[in-house]
Amino acid sequence: MGDDSEWMKLPIDQKCEHKLWKARLNGYEEALKLFQKIDDEKSPEWSKYLGLIKKFVTDSNAVAQLKGLEAALAYVENAHVAGKTTGEVVSGVVNKVFNQPKARAKELGIDICLMYIEIEKGEPVQEELLKGLDNKNPKIIVACIETLRKALSEFGSKIISLKPIIKVLPKLFESREKAVRDEAKLLAVEIYRWIRDALRPPLQNINSVQLKELEEEWVKVQPAAPKQTRFLRSQQELKAKFEQQQAAGGGDDGDEVVPQVDAYELLEAVEILSKLPKDFYDKIEAKKWQERKEALEAVEILVKNPKLEAGDYADLVRVLKKVVGKDTNVMLVALAAKCLAGLATGLRKKFGQYAGHVVPTILEKFKEKKPQVVQALQEAIDAIFLTTTLQNISEDVLAVMDNKNPTIKQQTSLFIARSFRHCTPSTLPKNLLKPFCAALLKHINDSAPEVRDAAFEALGTALKVAGEKAVNPFLTDVDKLKLDRIKECAEKVELACGKKAGGAADKKEGKTLPGKTPVVSGAAGDKDTKETSAKSGPPKKVPVVKIEVCEEKAAAVLPGSCIQQLDSGNWKERLACMEEFQKAVELMEKNEMPCQALVRMLAKKPGWKETNFQVMQMKLHIVALIAQKGNFSKTSAQIVLDGLVDKIGDVKCGSNAKEAMTAIAEACQLPWTAEQVMAMAFSQKNPKNQSETLNWLSNAIKEFGFSGLNVKAFISNVKTALAATNPAVRTSAITLLGVMYLYVGPPLRMFFEDEKPALLSQIDAEFEKMQGQTAPAPTRGISRHSGGNGDDGEEEEQEDVGSDVVDLLPRADISEKITGDLVSKIGDKNWKIRKEGLDEVASIINDAKFIQPHIGELPAALKSRLNDSNKILVQQTLSILQQLAIAVGPNIRQHVKNLGFPIITVLGDSKNNVRATALATVNAWAEQTGMKEWLEGEDLSEELKKENPFLRQELLGWLAEKLPTLRSVPSDLLLCVTHLYSCLEDRNGDVRKKAQDALPFFMMHLGFEKMAKATGKLKPTSKDQVLAMLEKAKANMPAKPAAPAKASSRMAGGAAPAKFQSTSGNLQGIQGKKVPSKPNLKEDEDKSGPIFIIVPNGKEQRMRDEKGLKVLKWNFTTPRDEYIEQLKTQMSSCVARWLQDEMFHADFQHHNKALTVMIEHLESEKDGIISCLDLILKWLTLRFFETNTSVLMKALEYLKLLFTLLSQEEYHLTENEASSFIPYLILKVGEPKDVVRKDVRAILNRMCLIYPASKMFTFLMEGTKSKNSKQRAECLEELGCLVESYGMNVCQPTPGKALKEMAAHIGDRDNTVRNAALNTIVTVYNVHGDQVFKLIGNLSEKDMSMLEERIKRSAKRPAAAPARQVEEKPQRLQTTSANTSILRKGSAEDMSSKLSQARNMSGHSETMHAVPREFQLDLDEIENDNGTVRCEMPALVQHKLDDIFEPVLIPEPKIRAVSPHFDDMHSNTASTINFVISQVASGDINTSIQALAQIDEVLRQEDKAEAMSGHIDQFLIATFMQLRLIYNTHMADEKLDKDEIVKLYSCIIGNMISLFQIESLAREASTGVLKDLMHGLITLMLDSRVEDLEEGQQVIRSVNLLVVKVLEKSDQTNILSALLVLLQDSLLATASSPKFSELVMKCLWRMVRLLPETINSINLDRILLDIHIFMKVFPKEKLKQCKSEFPIRTLKTLLHTLCKLKGPKILDHLTMIDNKNESELEAHLCRVMKHSMDQTGSKADKDTEKGASRIDEKASKAKVNDILAEIFKKIGSKENTKEGLAELYEYKKKYSDADIEPFLKNSSQFFQSYVERGLRLIEMEREGKGRIPSSTGISPQMEVTCVPTSTSTVSSSIGNTNGEEVGPSVYLERLKILRQRCGLDNAKQEDRAPLTSLLSKPAVPTVASSTDMLHSKLSQLRESREQYQHLDLDSNQTHSSGIGTTTSSSSTAANIDDLKKRLERIKSSRK
Repeated sequence: MGDDSEWMKLPIDQKCEHKLWKARLNGYEEALKLFQKIDDEKSPEWSKYLGLIKKFVTDSNAVAQLKGLEAALAYVENAHVAGKTTGEVVSGVVNKVFNQPKARAKELGIDICLMYIEIEKGEPVQEELLKGLDNKNPKIIVACIETLRKALSEFGSKIISLKPIIKVLPKLFESREKAVRDEAKLLAVEIYRWIRDALRPPLQNINSVQLKELEEEWVKVQPAAPKQTRFLRSQQELKAKFEQQQAAGGGDDGDEVVPQVDAYELLEAVEILSKLPKDFYDKIEAKKWQERKEALEAVEILVKNPKLEAGDYADLVRVLKKVVGKDTNVMLVALAAKCLAGLATGLRKKFGQYAGHVVPTILEKFKEKKPQVVQALQEAIDAIFLTTTLQNISEDVLAVMDNKNPTIKQQTSLFIARSFRHCTPSTLPKNLLKPFCAALLKHINDSAPEVRDAAFEALGTALKVAGEKAVNPFLTDVDKLKLDRIKECAEKVELACGKKAGGAADKKEGKTLPGKTPVVSGAAGDKDTKETSAKSGPPKKVPVVKIEVCEEKAAAVLPGSCIQQLDSGNWKERLACMEEFQKAVELMEKNEMPCQALVRMLAKKPGWKETNFQVMQMKLHIVALIAQKGNFSKTSAQIVLDGLVDKIGDVKCGSNAKEAMTAIAEACQLPWTAEQVMAMAFSQKNPKNQSETLNWLSNAIKEFGFSGLNVKAFISNVKTALAATNPAVRTSAITLLGVMYLYVGPPLRMFFEDEKPALLSQIDAEFEKMQGQTAPAPTRGISRHSGGNGDDGEEEEQEDVGSDVVDLLPRADISEKITGDLVSKIGDKNWKIRKEGLDEVASIINDAKFIQPHIGELPAALKSRLNDSNKILVQQTLSILQQLAIAVGPNIRQHVKNLGFPIITVLGDSKNNVRATALATVNAWAEQTGMKEWLEGEDLSEELKKENPFLRQELLGWLAEKLPTLRSVPSDLLLCVTHLYSCLEDRNGDVRKKAQDALPFFMMHLGFEKMAKATGKLKPTSKDQVLAMLEKAKANMPAKPAAPAKASSRMAGGAAPAKFQSTSGNLQGIQGKKVPSKPNLKEDEDKSGPIFIIVPNGKEQRMRDEKGLKVLKWNFTTPRDEYIEQLKTQMSSCVARWLQDEMFHADFQHHNKALTVMIEHLESEKDGIISCLDLILKWLTLRFFETNTSVLMKALEYLKLLFTLLSQEEYHLTENEASSFIPYLILKVGEPKDVVRKDVRAILNRMCLIYPASKMFTFLMEGTKSKNSKQRAECLEELGCLVESYGMNVCQPTPGKALKEMAAHIGDRDNTVRNAALNTIVTVYNVHGDQVFKLIGNLSEKDMSMLEERIKRSAKRPAAAPARQVEEKPQRLQTTSANTSILRKGSAEDMSSKLSQARNMSGHSETMHAVPREFQLDLDEIENDNGTVRCEMPALVQHKLDDIFEPVLIPEPKIRAVSPHFDDMHSNTASTINFVISQVASGDINTSIQALAQIDEVLRQEDKAEAMSGHIDQFLIATFMQLRLIYNTHMADEKLDKDEIVKLYSCIIGNMISLFQIESLAREASTGVLKDLMHGLITLMLDSRVEDLEEGQQVIRSVNLLVVKVLEKSDQTNILSALLVLLQDSLLATASSPKFSELVMKCLWRMVRLLPETINSINLDRILLDIHIFMKVFPKEKLKQCKSEFPIRTLKTLLHTLCKLKGPKILDHLTMIDNKNESELEAHLCRVMKHSMDQTGSKADKDTEKGASRIDEKASKAKVNDILAEIFKKIGSKENTKEGLAELYEYKKKYSDADIEPFLKNSSQFFQSYVERGLRLIEMEREGKGRIPSSTGISPQMEVTCVPTSTSTVSSSIGNTNGEEVGPSVYLERLKILRQRCGLDNAKQEDRAPLTSLLSKPAVPTVASSTDMLHSKLSQLRESREQYQHLDLDSNQTHSSGIGTTTSSSSTAANIDDLKKRLERIKSSRK
């Protein structure tokens, strides 16, 4: 017992392995309990027992084994991992359990097997059981059979695969053991239950007694379909349904059909080719018929095998065909036909490739009358039909239909009828029905009754299969009797797929036309009707009525006088008669109108020979009326058409004739009318009629659409017209062709290829015009004929046009030319003779152009050449096959099996060029045939099976390209899957990669389930790998392409139908777009977040790691795997997971996808991008090493946008980012592709905005050391541009060293490098002069002479420079923006920086071609035009100073005539404006000024100013780029004349003022642009260099004025937002001067002052978001640390004002802020609100108090500081500035020791001098020294902006001096100040005119200095003009320049009156 206790303590799993059986028994019992207890099927406990379960079932002790089996069953049932044990456990059960004597063991064994099947492991279980059938122990065999039978009975035939079981059944019936035979019989009965008669063929050869017994058993089987009673785990829904049905008392699925199993599938294929008698081919050619018969009988026996193995049957088919076609012995013909039938039946689809050869022969042999021959032929052709499709043999069948022999016609029709029965509406489309119906309709009128009957039967079958809707359009001209006969036949037809299909078709028919009688029957009865119901085609011909009857009918509806006067000799009477006739027709009802009678009356003498044009016009108009209003028949039409055609060319009556024709076309349908009209026009000689008829037709086609037109007839007429001598006829014909091209596409040209070259070029030019246009939607002829049809028929026809046209091409039959000699030549031993043979074939095909698909013995001959040992011949054969595909067209599909697949075999060739040609050939074929032919059958899988790595990778690549474009594929694709899996594990890496690429596309069509199921046969290790790949592919699985939308199917742009475009049109488009992934909900959720995650200090940490060498430094010649892995790891924390998967995917299409996403998120995730910038740039460098151009282009596009964004964000690249990116970018500048180089240059150009040029210089210098000459040349060009833009300082390490290195390249062996080096040095020379030679040092004589020569040449050039430069400008623009597909804020196009202007000078000749056409329009003209207008600055009127004191008249503004070019180019305004704007930013001052002048011209004219809409941002960007350029470059340039700069400044400012006058345009400026503009303007105001200029002050004043305009007129939200961001940036930037921030704040104060008027137009949410961000960056503590207190006060004032204006509602505007806690904004607003609520006294009172209080009242109460602060506040506010100065003066007088220094210290110099001057003036005035200063001509606006705003907080008090009387002195002071400012103060007072004379005229702003500033001319004159427009100008009215309020457009009449009074007062007091 001691032993017991030992093992009792062991854990369960160890007990189960114990050597004592008792211990094991105990272990099994406990395990069983445990297994039943564990709830979680995924519990880790299960895994412990994985290896033990096999031991459970194979235990050597019978008692323990029983318990073990129970435990194993429980394990399999409950454990998630049980599936892994299937193979070993079932094998154990079969070998160790089924042989046990105990029945219980066997039962448990069977249960375990069935349980494994239930957990989805059916295949391995079945495999093990089938292995068990080979065991020697009969017990085991019996148990295995029983298990299989039970499995089949419970799970059904869908889960248990029957084929392998049926295969072994016959062997089981032969067993010696009776038990085995009996069990086999039971199994056979069970199988029969499931598949019925399909089981008979495989068991035909078993013992007859056994077969008889089986038959008896089978008879007893229930007829009801068996049902699955046990379900897999994945079929739980089915199980629930089944249980419900059981509960409801037996299912109601009685109508469920017994599943059809094809016996053929269950059979084993037999190989017969090797079993043919050795002398077969000799015997079959023997002269004695008996020998031939023997040979055929041998074949007949072999082909009786029901399933034949695939092989090369071409030779056998060829000889059998020969016997059928040529043998004289009819018995042998019948025998050969039987052999063909046998072959077709045994091979099925594999016989399809031979069908095309045999069908015509068999059909023609139907001329034999002998019944047994006919029967054999019928059987053969029916069997062959099942191996192919009707589409493939339609050509051959239709060709035989025209045979004269009635038997052949009859049998062909019967064959068509039988074939139709196997079709469905989808396999019998319209384009197939059409030709068949046309041919059969001829047969129903045949003289032989048997032919007619057969045709009726065929048409009846078609009607039954395709339904009336499809067939009726083709039966419109059939009379009622015949129609009834067709219907009768249709009712009798039994379809191959049973009655059901027919019924369904009928039902469908019923639905499509609710409430209508069967369409056609109604039609025949009506005599003169046109509405033959839906789509019943043109009206019937109506019998011609005798003239007498017509006269009677006409007399009944027309007035008597009318009929009498019809043929009167007096034209006036005839005219009156026509008028009456017309009235009568207008009043008639449709049904009462006897159309035929009326038109016969009109045709009555003089009829169409009428000589008076007025009468004739009326007549034609009446015809049109009758056609429109009545039921107009074709008979009526024929009466009038001849006359109409005769008059169509008449000058006076032509238009009426056309109108009548159009009406008839609408009544009788265009196709019929057009055919009649064309025939009539070309049967007469009048060229005018012919050309007008063609013109009418061109128009009619556009109006009616193209459907139904007989293209062939037209083409022959058009050819006649093209050959006409009259040019008008030819022109009209070409126009008509152009219209037809819209509908037919490129195939149309094929018909005219043999025309004369001159004519052909005209036709091509017409087609070229039509390219890209879409056919217009038909506007006529729709409603009348398509009643209930809802247009679909119309659409379908439209689609077919293109392909129909191709069918109409006359095709030559070249089979005669393929002679036996030629074939033997092609097969000759000598390669030269073989080549000759191939050459001959090529020329035959070439000459024929379009050929029929019968090409005799050619396929076999060419096929043998595809494996020729001479590769040159293989390539030649491939190119012949390409030719052949194009020549034969879509019908080449019948050769796919016998010629197409051999081409695929060539893809396995070891030579690269042969493979490439083969691929091109396969594509050429697939383009014609579509993919279905290639994917059907086993051929493709056979090719994939071959273990040739080249073949596999090419074929998989091809499939990966084609599969995504297909909407559906044949199920045979599944056969390829197993080979695809073996490719996934191929030894060759390329094969594996291609297989992985193709995997998602296979899955897209077959679905994950089927693909996963197909892994069942793989080894376990492989299976796991493949399943993992499948899971991965499932994530990337694209969606199937959608069906092309109906509307778009009208062959967009007149392009060819899919098969004629380079690679099937719309499909290509779908693939090009990268088929979108299947929307997977989980994925979608993932993709919604940001793509770049901001990791605080992540970038800094990465830099530290790289510095500390913790990670690899990004430096390599080609990227190794460790770099890629490192980048991947670094990215994982800061890039969205799904995006990272795309970025590091093996397939380049995913990289494109990633880049697209990154471009989309560029705007929205600026911070994220900046935080991950180093990683993004590194990833992009990896893309530079890719070979795929599309990825490279996309990457460059992204980079351009990225750098544009970074420069706008004013970001600067770190050293780390630059060094790991720029060298790789520079590599790409040497790329051979032009487009890539252009883009790289554009990027380098933008780089200088975010990375110092001097550092760029070093990288470029490195680039010049490259081995790639293109790269050296480009780098040298770039260096030149840098020097030109940034001067010599850019040269690193020193100019000397840099130049020496550059000069070394003058001696380079590559010409472009030499040129680039020379150009660069010349550029330096232009910048630096002769010093260059000193810096270069010693050069070889040759190099030096080249350099000197070049310098000389460049010196001669400057005169022509401006012209040259403008020519090159658009090209430069092109280079920078050619590929910018997304224009950022409309501006990316013009982001060209200084660098790009420098480049303009060194224009790259190679890019000249890239200039878009519109830019080339008038450039030469613009530049070289010597006409009246030159683009120079207009010289403005020079004023003498004396003139200022004369009464001022408004000078006539000198307006230049608008540049004519601007109008010329108006046709393409946008591109012109783009061009002009791009010149604004030019580096050449003159160019820029000219451009600005042109823009100003536009802005000045109200009607044209709108043209600028949409370009405002672009223009402003160009402007501030120019400002930057002036600031950085021009101002620093010693050589430049500073007047030039002032001139440019003036133009810019003038333009801006013009622009900001126009409110609608001003509002278009966006925030970012306004920010940059304000930055530029403020920088300019602070530029001390400008102040030093002669006219500097004037410039700064104008800027001041402009700033005010910008603040007032821009979109208030945008400008406020821009100022906030600008303030934030200026406070952050250490380099920024405090003055700058101060001016920004002044602008903000101004905005605050405007807030009460503008508050409602402002988007407060956005403003508060900006304030929030500001407060986030600058919390209160940080702001308080600023040197100045203004920022915090500005912010508070802004918020305070907003609160005051909006009240508590302000808190509702925080919606755009994600996390309100990040800043103190919300808290601050709440505080302000609370404070304002607490204040009891109203604010207004306080304000008045404050304003009214006087110094002496306060002095005692308040501190001195408060008083002074109050005073300075007043001085700072515009309204109270004078009052403030007066108070300050009084205060200083009173407290002489008061120190005002602290208050002045913080303010600007300007403000200080203003205060001092003000005090001095007051002093002078008080002491009586004041004199009257005269008025100067400064514009009032100017004054306003010149009043400096105080540096203290903004005073929100409004109003002047509280209504107090203001003394004249105040105004005088103001005038004085103004005069001083304008430099007029020192003029002698005596010389001045009296004030009255000056004030009696409006004060016109004259130019304060003599500079010809554009600003003064354009802006000030215009402003004054505008201001006075709305005032009554009389002698008393004027604008005083002394009023403190802003003279904005809002000044009201009251203000004006006030002004008048005050001025009057001033006058009187001074008199």
